Amino acid sequence: MAAITTIRNLGPAMERDFRKCGLTTAEEIRALGADEVYGRLIGTGVRPHFAAFLALVMGLQDRDWLSPDPTEKAQLRKRFDSIRSVTKDAQTGIEAELDRLGIRPNQGT
Repeated sequence: MAAITTIRNLGPAMERDFRKCGLTTAEEIRALGADEVYGRLIGTGVRPHFAAFLALVMGLQDRDWLSPDPTEKAQLRKRFDSIRSVTKDAQTGIEAELDRLGIRPNQGT
């Protein structure tokens, strides 16, 4: 089983975040795919960042996270917004309200 950090563009911080949603290997991430994995991350309270999603998608393609052209980047942005929207719709309570206000505390360890 390969460490998550063996996926291009993913470092120790992303590996810690993936552990929060029970993902511990590169094989698990590859099997689930970027959209599912990123949705799970957001569901654990990790604040969504397009750059992190971009790094994940490009890493799974063994590409540098800065490599997409403007058209591809726009398509990826739509995917990211869709994942974020679905995940936010599933939130309830104080977390959803804090996210709505943009004041949710950092969930990092």
